[in-house]
Amino acid sequence: MPQLLILTLSLLPWIPASICSGVNTVEEHAVLEGKSLTIPCHYEPQYTSYVKYWCRGRMREFCTSLARTDDPSSPNSAEEKVSIYDDPVQLVFTVSMKDLKVEDSGWYMCGVEIGGVWSADVVAYTNIKAVHGLSVVNSRLSAEEGGSVTVECLYSERYRESSKKWCRSGDWSSCLTTGSDGSYEDTSVAINDDRTGSLTITFKKLQMRDTGWYWCSAGQQQISVHVLVTPPASTTAVSVMSSATSSQSVAYLPPPKPITKESWNGHSHILESLLVCASFMLLVGLAIFARKMWKLHNPYCPIPERHPGQRQMEGVKTRLSEYSGDVSDLQNAAVVFLNKNPQSAHMC
Repeated sequence: MPQLLILTLSLLPWIPASICSGVNTVEEHAVLEGKSLTIPCHYEPQYTSYVKYWCRGRMREFCTSLARTDDPSSPNSAEEKVSIYDDPVQLVFTVSMKDLKVEDSGWYMCGVEIGGVWSADVVAYTNIKAVHGLSVVNSRLSAEEGGSVTVECLYSERYRESSKKWCRSGDWSSCLTTGSDGSYEDTSVAINDDRTGSLTITFKKLQMRDTGWYWCSAGQQQISVHVLVTPPASTTAVSVMSSATSSQSVAYLPPPKPITKESWNGHSHILESLLVCASFMLLVGLAIFARKMWKLHNPYCPIPERHPGQRQMEGVKTRLSEYSGDVSDLQNAAVVFLNKNPQSAHMC
């Protein structure tokens, strides 16, 4: 039993610090080659007075020391490649690495030195990746019409001597290339390459048609940027005021006149007259319609036929034409028409 206890205690320094670590940091960082990087390492209040350090590796015993808070004049610090600063008020120490190379990529450790045989240091690990390529500080920018906007593209060390371009997306003929001095300028755009890793493009006197996608390039690397041009604030204010004025004029239109008892009485007389006329016309129309229907369906009103007396009259007229000389005899003649149904004649 005593042997097991001694073995357990002897293994305490080798237990991973992440199980009960009092230090934490971001697990991974990516940075362009040739750029700088600052890493914050946060610790618990009980470690305020302890020594902090930064080293490369994943095991404390095999970790290469790069900077310590108790030895700021270490070789790496003197070269200003790596620096460390402790802020006990904020409970954080920061590590800065400059001019990173691809070979600087790997695992690093920020730790608090505890000391002693039975106590392990409190540490946290982070992985740094230094890559070559191109990036942009802000991929979406906006500015007012007539103003200016600046795009900043960052490139890695190996592209320092490469030509830089600025183009409108989808239009190769619009590409602008920096000269031998690393600059280009006209009335609408200015391009400057500082030859240390930053390419800046400044739009001047922006117009609404300048809105769109662009890309900057270094060597074979390209990255997209979107520029949005908005109307001037004065134009927007005028539009808002005009809309407010129009809405205010609509809001103050005079209200419709209310319907009073007197106005209603005047309208009621007109309505009564119209109703009386319409009723009279309707009654007259119905009477005419009823009379026609009665005549059509009344059995006492047959379609008139030629009366026998009419036939006798026609015969007399015929004989008269034949004997035109006997006019005196005709003057004494009399024609009698018989009415067989006087009642039906009276009714129709």
